Amino acid sequence: MHRCLVRTEQLLADTCTLGRDEVHHLTTVLRVKTGARVTLFDGHGHTRTANITELAKRSLTFTSTEPVTHHPRLPCLLTLFACVSKANRMDWTIEKAVELGAYRIVPVISERTVVRLDADESAAKAERWSRVAEETARQCHAAWLPDILTPVTLVDSLPLVRAAAPVFVAALTPEAIPLCQALDRYAKPPPHAGWFVGPEGDFTPTELQALLAADAIPVNLGRHILRAETACLYGLCALNFFYT
Repeated sequence: MHRCLVRTEQLLADTCTLGRDEVHHLTTVLRVKTGARVTLFDGHGHTRTANITELAKRSLTFTSTEPVTHHPRLPCLLTLFACVSKANRMDWTIEKAVELGAYRIVPVISERTVVRLDADESAAKAERWSRVAEETARQCHAAWLPDILTPVTLVDSLPLVRAAAPVFVAALTPEAIPLCQALDRYAKPPPHAGWFVGPEGDFTPTELQALLAADAIPVNLGRHILRAETACLYGLCALNFFYT
């Protein structure tokens, strides 16, 4: 069954009409017909089955056929702190984070981050990543969309690190302990947890100390040095396994 992202008020209404831009994928790519069944979702945990009852040149009308279903969040809300990677690697990171049920994604600009963004570029990137998240949620049948923040500096991310504790940070330092050992300290899933991955050139010593001062827990990921986007996936998979 095809899926379509709508606003919550549209999903709650028994009948709603969307403009051509809102249903571009359904009408242009999938070429749906009148009578087709569609799952509406709002990205806030609600889904509803509807039929296409009217298909006009510039609009499409849905009529709901079933009650609204509410999907609860995972028991542990996961925040991914990811230093912005270059090329399309950040898009890939966003996609995989949505598939793995991330609650929040915080793109971070650190001292060694290759990508540099001004205010306009940061807003444009956040908008692009939101579109990537929406497309991914549609494809993987996610009921919730993550909150994707506009890129922040590492210093500005520290209050969020404290709020999302425990936050585990991928570190290449001798004091870092194996991730599985660190996760074993929390036998019961905490209400929040975070995973912080640095840039391609790793954190500076000052940045790592700032993270540790914010109560982040340094962990290692084995004997190999992983790409930043691989480390993001590794940590989210581990936290999902232990906490959800």
